[in-house]
Amino acid sequence: MNNRGQVIFFGLMLGLVIIITALALAPALMNQTNAARNATDGDTYGMDCGNSSIDNFSKAACVATDLSLFYFIGGLIFIAGSVITAKIIFS
Repeated sequence: MNNRGQVIFFGLMLGLVIIITALALAPALMNQTNAARNATDGDTYGMDCGNSSIDNFSKAACVATDLSLFYFIGGLIFIAGSVITAKIIFS
């Protein structure tokens, strides 16, 4: 039995599971990001990023919040790519 071939397919499947998980979490994270960036509405507190009169610290927080989805999903896809290539290279 060729163990290297089995490890390559296992790494590919594990990487695909991580990518699918990242894509499945994207809509939920987008809703949370939008809720955090919007104005306060009832019991949901927001940063009111659409307001032009907020201070620079709040603007920086808005930009960081806006980029968090990209970094999280990109990080998970990077980890999945690392799992796939590590199983192929180091097996």
